[in-house]
Amino acid sequence: MTEKLRGGIPTDAVILTTALIARLAEEKLVVPASIADVGAVETALAVRSADAKVSVCHIADLRAAFLAADAIFIPDTKASTAGIHVAKVLRQLGIADAVAARLRIYPNGATAMQQLAASKAARAIGCTQSTEIISTEGVTLSGSLPQGYELATIYTAAVAARATNPVQAVALIDLLTSLDQKATRKRAGFLS
Repeated sequence: MTEKLRGGIPTDAVILTTALIARLAEEKLVVPASIADVGAVETALAVRSADAKVSVCHIADLRAAFLAADAIFIPDTKASTAGIHVAKVLRQLGIADAVAARLRIYPNGATAMQQLAASKAARAIGCTQSTEIISTEGVTLSGSLPQGYELATIYTAAVAARATNPVQAVALIDLLTSLDQKATRKRAGFLS
């Protein structure tokens, strides 16, 4: 998304990680005064809606869940925040090589979850951000990653410097970040 904005795609508002928004502000591609945190989103496990949830309260449970899966649906392990994290977790668990052939990697978490929903694999799981899991029909949020392996990413909104509708962009950001919308954000998968 940052490359599209840099490339001149018409944009009024952007929502990205805090670090990416900060870089875009340095590049003068977003209006610094408009920057506002939307909330934190955790990377979590997903299963198909018809499948039993996977309990991963402990590190051993997480390791066992990945090893038992015959297909693991994740976002891009080089460009996606959640995908990069999943790859790191697999290395930390010492099972990256053991599950490499079972990884089903897609450009983003939403696509990975759509593919998980459609999967015919016997024991499929997914791992991406909770917002992408919750918003995908056919998959269910199975649970958080255990302590020491969790990741909560703060998402931040800003008005694009070349916005053609900056007033509406500000109104959208105000709506997304308002205290009145806290319950809506939680239902969508935000922690805060």
